[in-house]
Amino acid sequence: MLLGNPGHLKHFIALDQRLMGFDPGTKTIGLALSDTSLKVATPLLTIKRQKFRDDAARIGEVIEENAIGGFVIGLPLNMDGSEGPRCQSIRQFQKNLEEYFDLPCCFWDERLSTVAVTRTLLDADASRKRRSEVVDKMAAAYILQGALDAM
Repeated sequence: MLLGNPGHLKHFIALDQRLMGFDPGTKTIGLALSDTSLKVATPLLTIKRQKFRDDAARIGEVIEENAIGGFVIGLPLNMDGSEGPRCQSIRQFQKNLEEYFDLPCCFWDERLSTVAVTRTLLDADASRKRRSEVVDKMAAAYILQGALDAM
């Protein structure tokens, strides 16, 4: 489900730029990147959350290194589609990003993204330690891929 049309992002970024997907949690932020053709999402890294300015500094490095032209941020809606307290936190995260980076952004419904990724990792027989290392960046890729597919 789309919250803010990701298709509009295509019109605001240069042809050689990528989109960055976010799965912001309370302790970590999963990041993923699209390719420049905006077809495929790839997990990138997980940032251990600190003060927002420190998180923004690391995000800024990723933006510079990867020619990022816009953001897709996972929004954790309730199962009935309503917004709970977590959504308010994510919307604040987006506002904070906006203060640091002048890039277009949209939200993408991330319901069950972590569940889907965890199930995939369990099917692949990944250890608990390995799952905890990769689940956030894989969830970011899952979110970003959903938005790319909708484009």
